[in-house]
Amino acid sequence: MRFAQAGSFEVMLLAGRYSLLEQPALEEFMPLALKQGIAVLLGGVFNSGILATGAIKGAKYNYQDAPPQILSKVAEIQRICAAHDVALPTAALHFALGHPAVASVVLGAHNAQEVERNVAALTTTVPGALWSDLKAASLLESEAPVPR
Repeated sequence: MRFAQAGSFEVMLLAGRYSLLEQPALEEFMPLALKQGIAVLLGGVFNSGILATGAIKGAKYNYQDAPPQILSKVAEIQRICAAHDVALPTAALHFALGHPAVASVVLGAHNAQEVERNVAALTTTVPGALWSDLKAASLLESEAPVPR
């Protein structure tokens, strides 16, 4: 926020503050980016890995083992995704790209399979009912823009 308010930027990188798991940037940064015409590149859309691996033992969140409350929330998100036949990483990528301020996501990969997974995810159709169900379960901020 401080940098966005202090200067004139065409593009900014926002890492880990806007994802399927949590959307703290929705309150101030994303509206400011829209107002100022800043194209946002999102990094950390898998929250250090947990939105790619799911709620498994050893899943990472903020570069550490995920605490129980995060594992529980991710498991619930994952359950709703599965009910719509959508893989968790697919939902995470589509959600991140659903905000009008977001120009692109910055993804890392450990191997070729992860690259292939990301490409496949981006070419998969996600039903709109998934977002409605996540919001109804209070797992997604009600005002969060979703892909159409």
